[in-house]
Amino acid sequence: MSLTKEQVAEIVGEHRRSETDTGSPEVQVALLNARISYLTEHFRANRHDHHSRRGLYKLVGQQRGMLRYLYQSDVDRYRALIAKLDLRDRLSSRAS
Repeated sequence: MSLTKEQVAEIVGEHRRSETDTGSPEVQVALLNARISYLTEHFRANRHDHHSRRGLYKLVGQQRGMLRYLYQSDVDRYRALIAKLDLRDRLSSRAS
């Protein structure tokens, strides 16, 4: 099960930069984070679901790439997003 339309609308409304924003890196990372959280909970109950696990790995890779882009383009927006989503600051020690 993926995110419902209501959940997506709530996440977009929470992280958008303007009224018409649906595709900024902040919104995309927040949506990926919600999907990753859902799949992580799914795997606690379904340990042998290896096909979905591959999808989780792909989502994590997409999120890392989007965070790397945001870090390289605007560090302040990156740090604000990391704090808002309560993610670990993974890239700041490696990228410079």
